[in-house]
Amino acid sequence: MKRPRLSLREQPLPGGQPLAFGIGLAIALFVGTLLLLGAGHDPLRIYSRMFDASLGGPDAWAITLNRAVPLGLAGLAVAIAGSMGLWNIGAEGQIMAGAIGAAWVARIGGDWPGLVLITMMLVAAIGGGGLLAIGPAVARAKLGVNEIITTLMLNEVAIRLVQWLIHGPWKDPDSFNFPLAPMLPDQARLPTLFSRAHFGLLIAAAVIVIASVAVRYTAWGYELRIAGSSESTARYSGISLPKKVLTVLVLSGAVAGLAGGVELTGTADRLTETISNGFGFAGIIVAALALMRPSGVAAVALLFGAVQIGGQSIQTLGVSSSVSTILQAFVLFGAIGAGVFSRYRVTLDSGPASTPEEAMS
Repeated sequence: MKRPRLSLREQPLPGGQPLAFGIGLAIALFVGTLLLLGAGHDPLRIYSRMFDASLGGPDAWAITLNRAVPLGLAGLAVAIAGSMGLWNIGAEGQIMAGAIGAAWVARIGGDWPGLVLITMMLVAAIGGGGLLAIGPAVARAKLGVNEIITTLMLNEVAIRLVQWLIHGPWKDPDSFNFPLAPMLPDQARLPTLFSRAHFGLLIAAAVIVIASVAVRYTAWGYELRIAGSSESTARYSGISLPKKVLTVLVLSGAVAGLAGGVELTGTADRLTETISNGFGFAGIIVAALALMRPSGVAAVALLFGAVQIGGQSIQTLGVSSSVSTILQAFVLFGAIGAGVFSRYRVTLDSGPASTPEEAMS
């Protein structure tokens, strides 16, 4: 009896990842259309509203770009670890840790000049994210503990820490007994570029470009790829795997922490329990669609930012914002499926004979 199996193609189909990404988007829109029709909505009206709210003009672009900034930095954080075959599932908590560090600097430096204050807040955010990643990095490098488990568990620790701070020592005395942190100083705001788009866009773009160049064109990046593809080859080449693991995971956490600092100084006005807003988990999808390549993170983050902003806008039409989450999921599934079939083809394999009669036929 013949059974289907995947066989590696001699040459991948033309188009590569961009084509797979486009196919994933088409599949997501098709599935979304079916869901909207089933719920009694007009898909064209819904998709038109999503487009107008996210990409329909300068103001819409500004909001989408602001959303793409933390998504891109979170995706970059995951992609940096993924370049070595590691999985940082703790970007959500590291974003919160970065926001905590930035908020702490704002508390002690409320009278500092704006440029100094913002710079130190972002530095503290980088340190906060990197600090939360040190434990999983040491456990993975020295003890071989799976980093997926440790980074994931620390997300909850970061969430509880934020809750404790805003309910306790950092609670605003003027909040009328509501659990709120104090407002940031006026000078702790990133300047705007146009409309509501803030300077964090340039910060994120610079970090993504630097990381892309470092991973692809430097000796450090080459060693990173070697260590991720073959541990035995890395050891033979004299690459210290524990040192690489420590460096990469802490750097990954630091980039995620920067996302928290940029979000706090660019969009939020105070530290809140929802400061990370799911960006860390969405960053995993962003990195996966970018094939763990820092160079592809920006484009994917922009699309996901548009989908999220558009999804929020359709609530006024009586449609759940969960539609945007479903679309994101099917973009991922569709793109991964298309990527697999661009490199593999389905063939029929007779396989081992299960009976004497099959063997003789």
